[in-house]
Amino acid sequence: MLPPKKTEDLDRLRHSCAHILAQAVQSLFPSVKLAIGPAIQNGFYYDFDFERSFTDEDLKAIEAKCLVIIREGQAFSGKKVSRKEACELFKKRAERYKLELLEGLPDDNIWLHSNGPFVDLCRGNHIENTNQVKAFKLLSVAGAYWRGNEHNPMLQRIYGTAFYAEEDLQKYLARLEEAQKRDHRKLGRELDLFSFHEEAPAIPFFHPKGRVLYNELVRYWREEHAREGYLEIATPMILRDQLWKQSGHYDHYKEHMYFTKMDQIQFAIKPMNCPGATVVYRSSQRSYRDLPLRFSELGLVHRYELSGVLHGLFRAKAFTIDDAHIFCYGEQLENEIAKVIELVLKMYRTFGFTDVTIYLSTRPQDSMGTSEIWEKATKGLEAALAKCKISYQTNEGGGAFYGPKVDFEIRDSIGRDWQCGTVQLDFMMPERFGLEYIGADGKKQQPIMVHRAVFGSVERFYGILVEHFGGAFPLWLAPVQVLVATISEKQESVGRHVHQTLLAAGIRSELDSRPEKIGYKIREAELAKIPYTVVIGAKESEENTIAVRARGRKDLGSMKLDVFINQLNREILTKQWEVPHQVPKK
Repeated sequence: MLPPKKTEDLDRLRHSCAHILAQAVQSLFPSVKLAIGPAIQNGFYYDFDFERSFTDEDLKAIEAKCLVIIREGQAFSGKKVSRKEACELFKKRAERYKLELLEGLPDDNIWLHSNGPFVDLCRGNHIENTNQVKAFKLLSVAGAYWRGNEHNPMLQRIYGTAFYAEEDLQKYLARLEEAQKRDHRKLGRELDLFSFHEEAPAIPFFHPKGRVLYNELVRYWREEHAREGYLEIATPMILRDQLWKQSGHYDHYKEHMYFTKMDQIQFAIKPMNCPGATVVYRSSQRSYRDLPLRFSELGLVHRYELSGVLHGLFRAKAFTIDDAHIFCYGEQLENEIAKVIELVLKMYRTFGFTDVTIYLSTRPQDSMGTSEIWEKATKGLEAALAKCKISYQTNEGGGAFYGPKVDFEIRDSIGRDWQCGTVQLDFMMPERFGLEYIGADGKKQQPIMVHRAVFGSVERFYGILVEHFGGAFPLWLAPVQVLVATISEKQESVGRHVHQTLLAAGIRSELDSRPEKIGYKIREAELAKIPYTVVIGAKESEENTIAVRARGRKDLGSMKLDVFINQLNREILTKQWEVPHQVPKK
């Protein structure tokens, strides 16, 4: 993550590059219609409406034109104009999207910004001159609905990136190349982990090896939560729509929900787990002595997503949220949130995520509840962060519709940031569902509800791990931990014995006794990213030993099988990890 000052400077540079891109496209293809072009996390884009698809050759020509504009040293300038003046300009150019944007702007806040002959509807935040762009690259073209609405026209979105130094651009492009090699969809196929099919669009099918990895991930999650006093629950996948209206999800989230009818009663397939947790809570009378009550749930949810935003395990229509809902009272709140933060950071370290940024996300525009409740909830999170001595950044307006939250962003081994875990403070849902506990004074009180997740989505976190480790998983997660390879058919019985002994010791082992050369078997094991290969030849059979090779073609020499098993068990128990291409801390 870039420091705030540098991020702000790059946003200004990249926003200016979006204007350069639009100018280049408009000059090469005069009939094109312009939509919007913001700076984004790693670059910028601009959306265009054009009668045909842009080709690779078009992209090369557009980039060449952009470089010409950059070298020309065009100055950026802006002026405030009247609605009439802006409308006349864009009507003359038949810019329908700019005219639509104008409809949403107040009369006293309409700005035009120009560089050279190019003029765009824009509030500003540009560099002084195009020649300040020192490193520029167009990356790709993709489809995007106008304003993200599938009922609107499909536009063509050209992505690019820019930096103040060529060295920074080359580092970024190298990371992109590495990311393409690690693409979880590609590795998922190559390692036989999971697949996607038309029979269930955008919902993963996990294969046997992929399910082993999934189960190990969940097993670790359950162990850590049990250790922290969580009680696991399971709630129905289909619940009456009245529950979702009561929780507020219906009003704020219904466009992402699936509905069905049974016996003329309307039901919703759950997009979240939290309302179900409130039903479990109120199934019994609770006392202050029962609190804090920590309910954990690995709940499968379904959400309607537009096809343009779907992306393998990262954005699917069905996934498992590793939820927990903590019910507590005021004096317990800080300690509970502090314990959650400690748990989240501990679990991330287990996977090699040691660089974590924490955000306090505040009230969004689309929210419910009073300002007093929001202020109380926000101060509660601030106090918990202070108690943990956690430094954080503020994400204004990034909270959930029912309460503020703490978000965790992890940095992976090639420098990309992922928002995963969250802690959300909720005073609304206990009130809406009439949740109560009997206080020490014998009177009914309303508990505070804390929503939290470590992975966020188990499937998404799984995909992040695939790319973080490049498919070379640590031993404890690896679907196949050891390959036993024989040099010839004469060692097959010994190889089978070694294989069975490993299985009996709880080690996930496979036997390769095919009549193939040992070099070929070792290469295949390397491609499959298996942590260890045990080679059995005539010498090993005679001496009752095994020859061990670690992933990465590391020859560990000969050893006794029981010594090897003890070594594996220590590595599994301590959950050792190693990731290649680890980038420095931010």
